[in-house]
Amino acid sequence: MYETSAALATALWPLAASAETDGMRELADDDGLTGFMPPALPDAAWVLHSMYEHELGPFGMSYVEYRRAFLNSKSADPEIIPGLDPAEVFADLSDTFAPPRGEHPGPRWRRLRWAELARRTGDPVAAEGRLPCHTSFPTLRKPGGWPVGITGPSEGSLDRADWNRLVEILTEHSPQGADTRCLAYYTPLGQRAEDFDNLHVRAGRLADAKVLYDHPDEEWWTPSNLWAHDRSWVLCTDYDLWATKLAGPAPLVEALLDDLEIEAVRLPWAH
Repeated sequence: MYETSAALATALWPLAASAETDGMRELADDDGLTGFMPPALPDAAWVLHSMYEHELGPFGMSYVEYRRAFLNSKSADPEIIPGLDPAEVFADLSDTFAPPRGEHPGPRWRRLRWAELARRTGDPVAAEGRLPCHTSFPTLRKPGGWPVGITGPSEGSLDRADWNRLVEILTEHSPQGADTRCLAYYTPLGQRAEDFDNLHVRAGRLADAKVLYDHPDEEWWTPSNLWAHDRSWVLCTDYDLWATKLAGPAPLVEALLDDLEIEAVRLPWAH
């Protein structure tokens, strides 16, 4: 399955000239090191990256504390927290420092909405003048990170489910639909060291955008930017943020805000 997706991604999204980012540089007035952040076109909203909560959690132990206990355990199958299998916490037990891949974490986990967590903690979804990032939900964070039982949002990348749904919404609200010509840009911060000076820009159709998640030549899971060739809409997933900005026409943005699967908000100070 993965090999098929990777081969498709390579065929459907070949490299394009780095000069294709020139218009984005002008639009964002930025060098795009962490992604080209667009202004409203004329509207904009932010997709909040997915979080998940375990049916037993959250717990009083942080992920750092849990990892330390796991690594120091003398048992081959430690039950550090009663009823919680370490395999449900670490996707790769041989490398507990590996980042999650952006997939749903498993059957005992449910989607945790930012709005629900905000009501629970008293923290705002996004503090005035701030963007969703590692400083969000300060009352939840522990000295060793987030509590075990809640997966924090992925930084700099959407998870697969939200990426796929976002592509569907863009397809429904683009004049050319699935045939919309698109460009995808990947920040060099997510590239191999030897590729840092080579801008990765890929060209393809919106119909084929879902396969970008499995592109074998890109270290990062979703592009830093995806945009229609005519720049009628632009996506930006900044390398340092827990949210993705969609700038485009008002009907498209409203559709995003009204969607039942994606969680999106307006941030007037980042319009």
